Amino acid sequence: MTAKRDYYEVLGIQRNASQDEVKKAFRRLARQYHPDVNKAADAEARFKEINEAYEVLSDPDKRGMYDRFGHAGPAAMPGFDPFAGSDAFGTIFEAFFGGAARGPQRGPQRGADLRYTMSITFEEAISGVEKTIEFRRLETCQSCRGSGAEPGTDPVRCPKCGGLGEIRQRAPLFNMVTVTTCDQCRGEGTVIAIPCRECRGEGRVRQTRKMSVRVPPGVDSSSQIRISGEGEAGPRGGPYGNLYVVIDVQPHPFFIREGNDIILELPLNVAQAALGADIEVPTVDGTERLRIPPGVQTGVTFRLRGKGAPFLRGSGRGDQIVVVRVVVPTKLTDQQRKLFQELERSLEAEPIDGQRDEGFFGRIKSALGL
Repeated sequence: MTAKRDYYEVLGIQRNASQDEVKKAFRRLARQYHPDVNKAADAEARFKEINEAYEVLSDPDKRGMYDRFGHAGPAAMPGFDPFAGSDAFGTIFEAFFGGAARGPQRGPQRGADLRYTMSITFEEAISGVEKTIEFRRLETCQSCRGSGAEPGTDPVRCPKCGGLGEIRQRAPLFNMVTVTTCDQCRGEGTVIAIPCRECRGEGRVRQTRKMSVRVPPGVDSSSQIRISGEGEAGPRGGPYGNLYVVIDVQPHPFFIREGNDIILELPLNVAQAALGADIEVPTVDGTERLRIPPGVQTGVTFRLRGKGAPFLRGSGRGDQIVVVRVVVPTKLTDQQRKLFQELERSLEAEPIDGQRDEGFFGRIKSALGL
């Protein structure tokens, strides 16, 4: 039986090499002797030897045992884990908490959802619009197809956790075993010996994405449009998340939306309010003629049926509500002043119920019998 070589000699490093130097040496040699890259007869044996050396020297505890006792030291360490190769830990977890123990997540995972805010005009929200948006997202690397490994190579078993994706250590107190996610493979159970040159081992690359989005009629601010599969790519070739387009409707100069109704404040001068008028009223569909009866007061409303916003679900539209506001002039010409004075005198002389107006306080006294 051939004696094992010194692990430091296998990796070509000094005995006082740092952990970073150990990792760099392993990656360099793994890339050189990986069987998928190196077709030499002894490449596979060398690769296994390199992996074994790294498994020991990358773990401070195993390395310490190796430095003290040679190859026999790390070989004895697995005995410290009484649960190795069994499902005892999961059984205990289930007995106390009523469910199975959940280990590190492995394999493809769903990507993150993205949010994009689209600004549209008031009219576009009513009629609907189609717009092209542009955003950045993580996409699956086309070179390695999300694996993170250089094409033609595969990830290798993590030397630190032995492919378990977790580290189990016995605590002297209470004879307990603690389980933590392996910090080297991040729970994957495998490490990338030869990273993909395109994505540098990440399995994903950030790209600019352009796409056309159809905004349906009747949307309002804070409405969301979900586009499935247009979020970010998942780790390890996982499926894409979703894209949520959030609508931001710009305010209109004179329309105000309340639900599916559109509110319009209509200013009238005192003559129009007193005499009545035919007014061209703006709507989102154009102008509509509205008949204002004589003597209309501020706050009176008129309803234009079907001139509001469309319903997002179902057919039909809301209404446009026209609210009258009588505007009193603040500056008068001499002629206007004389006309208003004449109007005031005529109103004072106008009888009420066949009697001369006694004034406000006079009517109060009469009502009280004073």
